[in-house]
Amino acid sequence: MAKEIKTIGVLTSGGDAPGMNAAIRAVVRQSLFRGKRVVGIKRGYAGLLNEEIIEMDAKSVSDTISRGGTILQTARCMEFMTPEGTQKAADVCLKHGIDAIVVIGGDGSFKGAQRLAGLGINTIGIPGTIDLDIACTDYTIGFDTAVNTAMEAIDKVRDTSTSHERCSIIEVMGRGAGHIALWCGLANGAEEVLLPEKYDFDEQRLIDQVVEARKSGKQHYIIINAEGIGHSQSMAKRIEEATGIETRATILGHMQRGGSPTCKDRVYATTMGAMAVDLICEGKSNRLIAHSGGKFVDFDIDEALAMEKGIDEYMYDISRSLV
Repeated sequence: MAKEIKTIGVLTSGGDAPGMNAAIRAVVRQSLFRGKRVVGIKRGYAGLLNEEIIEMDAKSVSDTISRGGTILQTARCMEFMTPEGTQKAADVCLKHGIDAIVVIGGDGSFKGAQRLAGLGINTIGIPGTIDLDIACTDYTIGFDTAVNTAMEAIDKVRDTSTSHERCSIIEVMGRGAGHIALWCGLANGAEEVLLPEKYDFDEQRLIDQVVEARKSGKQHYIIINAEGIGHSQSMAKRIEEATGIETRATILGHMQRGGSPTCKDRVYATTMGAMAVDLICEGKSNRLIAHSGGKFVDFDIDEALAMEKGIDEYMYDISRSLV
């Protein structure tokens, strides 16, 4: 017989993402609607170990749906990933009467949820990462806002790049996944997109293409470079030295994590947050919510973590053919 759930906790872990507050708000208010006590856990798993646990009510999440970042703050915690750390976290949950936890984060956060589930704490994961790198889902909280932020910034760089007839290397976030770079490459009409999954380190090819573009009359040359490749400043210097064309690097950095979430990030995050509570109330645990095939669904976390996600090959092909 499934245990009765009386208290639900919610935390955000890993990198912050626009829309996390919408998910928190939904978890809190859906929990209250379902007659459950709800607590917020500050600073992710680190805060759980340190017992940074606060009571939450409907008012505590008022006017948060439009705010970027996370009102619960976030942190990374290596101690939690040890067997001793995970056991301590489960003991803290028992001490505070927490029967279930909604974890909003990425792959690393879900591994933590998986470990807690193994110790009897019902856990539901919500994919919150701007990188769009969770294999089981077509959507992750924050990606839509981040890619729109980057797109608008790149448009502005293109304007000044054209005025000065420059080559511009614009570095976007994504250490292990090039989804932001690929989407921006298509949305901004970039001449070149460099992805961690695809880059062959053939810089001479880049140099030759910049030269050919200038010969054909192009007034600018936009290269979108993913963070996982990096070295944008030194790359710009080498291209300028080899071509004689003024080349500048712009690193967009953490501005992509901030800002008011888009409508999609608010609505999808809200839906996922409410669904997480409903799954808990149904007695489910060790599940990860996803948006797949146009529907909100849930996967076993073990199954989800075993999946691999690559770049959309057709999108990558047309990023090269439409220049």
